[in-house]
Amino acid sequence: MAQSFAAALSQHPDPAEAARDVVGRVLAALGGDAGPPPDLAMVFVTPAHVAALDEIVATISAALRPAALLGCAAVSVVGGATEVEGGPAISLWAGRTGPVTPFHLTVAESPDGLTFTGWPDAIPDDPSALLLLPDPFTFPTDDLLRRLGEDRPGMPVVGGLASAARAPGGNRLVIDDRVVTTGAVGAFLGPEVEVATVVSQGCRPVGSPFVVTRAEHNIVYELAGRTAVDRLQEVAAALADEDRELLADMVQIGRVIDERKLDFGPGDFLVRQVVGADPNSGALRVGDIVEVGSTAQFQVRDATSADLDLRRMVDGLNADAALVFTCNGRGTNLFPEPHHDASVVSESLGGAPVAGMFCAGELGPIGGQNFMHGFTASVILLSRT
Repeated sequence: MAQSFAAALSQHPDPAEAARDVVGRVLAALGGDAGPPPDLAMVFVTPAHVAALDEIVATISAALRPAALLGCAAVSVVGGATEVEGGPAISLWAGRTGPVTPFHLTVAESPDGLTFTGWPDAIPDDPSALLLLPDPFTFPTDDLLRRLGEDRPGMPVVGGLASAARAPGGNRLVIDDRVVTTGAVGAFLGPEVEVATVVSQGCRPVGSPFVVTRAEHNIVYELAGRTAVDRLQEVAAALADEDRELLADMVQIGRVIDERKLDFGPGDFLVRQVVGADPNSGALRVGDIVEVGSTAQFQVRDATSADLDLRRMVDGLNADAALVFTCNGRGTNLFPEPHHDASVVSESLGGAPVAGMFCAGELGPIGGQNFMHGFTASVILLSRT
């Protein structure tokens, strides 16, 4: 019986053979040549196949004939319950999502600020979500998220930053039958596909929440009337040894997204790293803008917390397929066993088609607002309505 979604992973070292392998299996699962072509296909390749990406794209386009094809090169890829963190791999995903609207954005300076060019001629009035794959070196993702938050509030933006290269010019993005090296590729999903999102930051709060009583931009001077450094030391002193070590390894702070809540727990915070401290003023520099009057709480991250957080968020969810955008700092860099995020998502969906990549920054909504994250697993779950 033909499926609406399909995915396949190949670790064959020959890119032509790997491409034929994944295309053949995806095409068969979708019903072969007799069925309609997929509306959307996504392809992710590891660095070993970057040089052959044009040929891989040509093979997918010719055989699968997707209405839209997106993808990129990544340091590691996800296919089903497997994460390939070393060596060659192609992960291909395709689905009959209903019409999608693909685009390739680039950015330029103008007298009025940044100008994004490459928008499609017609954007759907009621898109269910936006998939976005930016290049981290040539595209200001945060600026686009802010603009989309103003123009289309509530629309989830999910995806991740290409991660195959550590310098400008090394990444590759796929848009339909083209491979590009700059900007961002993406697609608006139409209302025919139902979307749910999971953004697992893998953290848990420690100590007590504090009201920010003095701050300026990303500098937090006071928490609940005392210096931020004093509050950090106070929280650390009260922790068990294991949590104190975690906090010392990477100090993180979460700010509450929905201040209407009375109690806060995992999932209520946008977590950002504390990137500096001034012992003279007692201020902390945070990787985010922090407003006076907001609520903040220090956070710790470890493999156990990250495992429990992802499992809690996907438990009970149902979908026909999923795309996983996980941080390149997760995988075996965080968990004691390989394939963690892929296996948790795949198992929770009963083996539904899953694909994705390891990212240099993950995109997803928290509290109805879209953000770029780090050390996060961002998942979009799709079902035909």
